[in-house]
Amino acid sequence: MNATMMTVNPFGENMYILWDESTREAAVVDPGMMRDGEREMVTKFIEDNNLNVKHILLTHLHVDHITGARWLADKTGADVCGSPLDNPLGRELPDQVAHFRINIEVEPLEVDRILSDGDTLQLADETIQVLHVPGHSPGGLAFYLPQSALLISGDTIFNGSVGRTDLWGGDMAQLLNSIREKIYTLPDETVIASGHGPTTTVADEKRFNPFI
Repeated sequence: MNATMMTVNPFGENMYILWDESTREAAVVDPGMMRDGEREMVTKFIEDNNLNVKHILLTHLHVDHITGARWLADKTGADVCGSPLDNPLGRELPDQVAHFRINIEVEPLEVDRILSDGDTLQLADETIQVLHVPGHSPGGLAFYLPQSALLISGDTIFNGSVGRTDLWGGDMAQLLNSIREKIYTLPDETVIASGHGPTTTVADEKRFNPFI
């Protein structure tokens, strides 16, 4: 499975396009595009690679991860998938935009498909496992691709750091427990693709992350 990262919006958010070369099936994780140029970049990549976007996967519903979700769903016909525990954040998307003084117009966001811990999605020959990792937000999710040894972690864990917990619904004890129980139990060679910053591995974070 190919995983193409694009960094978008003023928050430097990493969105990911997962796609299979043979079937051209794709999923987009955390489409946080806020500018026309970012939307055009994503559209061009999808069209140039003749991708059929099946799912839009949201690790959580903070503003920097979701502003392009409904636009992309309308354009591709894909369903927007996320945790119902973060629905209050989606409904308050205009308030999030105002809080961070972002000059864009948005509508409240509701997910189309509910994802819970232990759910799976199929993308070509790859099974995507859904992990509930609350702490950064109540409905935080991570997406684990065991065949590709890849975890898309959202803002739960970063290279040498962890997600902030001072926003609505954040809980540091819960976040650390999610990392220990759901992420550190994955194989050491698993690549962690975070919502911001460079990739890392489970082994490196277990050894070097100062917060755990």
